[in-house]
Amino acid sequence: MTITLYSLCGADAARPFSPHCWKVVMALHHKGLAFEERPLAFTAIPTTENGFSKTVPFIRDGQELISDSFRIAQYLEEHYPDEPSLFGGQGGVAAARFVEGYSQQVVHGVVSRIALSDIHAMLAPTDQDYFRKSREERLGRTLEEVAAGRDAAIAALPSALQPLRHMLGHQPFIGGATPLFADYIVFGALQWLKITTGSIHLPADDPVTRWFDRCLDLYEGVGRAVA
Repeated sequence: MTITLYSLCGADAARPFSPHCWKVVMALHHKGLAFEERPLAFTAIPTTENGFSKTVPFIRDGQELISDSFRIAQYLEEHYPDEPSLFGGQGGVAAARFVEGYSQQVVHGVVSRIALSDIHAMLAPTDQDYFRKSREERLGRTLEEVAAGRDAAIAALPSALQPLRHMLGHQPFIGGATPLFADYIVFGALQWLKITTGSIHLPADDPVTRWFDRCLDLYEGVGRAVA
């Protein structure tokens, strides 16, 4: 049975952009599992699957509904053990949790400051109203005030990625010779930046750029399919 992945899009359903949903896209391809992606607008999420979740990603696998990207990855690992491992063992699960914390506590903050106004521009009017209200309440500033610091955030991005750059001096992927779910966590953050702003704002010869390009090439270039 084909898995259904509910993800996030703006007015254009062909451009799903959520970093957390991209983690799951890559994880499903890593496992070689057939799936159908159904992108949703922000305001459509709470009305889907009888209000199962207020956020995406979530998946339906037969009678099972699972939310949260990390929980989904663990579910796929447990229920499809004969397919390639997303973690390479319990140590890999713990390491991926550390990478998740680094990505969401450090990288996401910089990316969101760069991309916030671009995300707003991608949305339909109803979702723009929701996005502005929810983000301004969360940030304590207007979208315009955040956008005024965009250039400074772009300048701060290379420093935020220095731990990844250091590691890439020793191996091609966070997972080692081949990618694991930990790679997809940080890839999701930069894919979010690329789809919403058109660039990852790093030099072409940066080790992080070269790693990102290797991730884009995975699974017949699925990451390149969204402009």
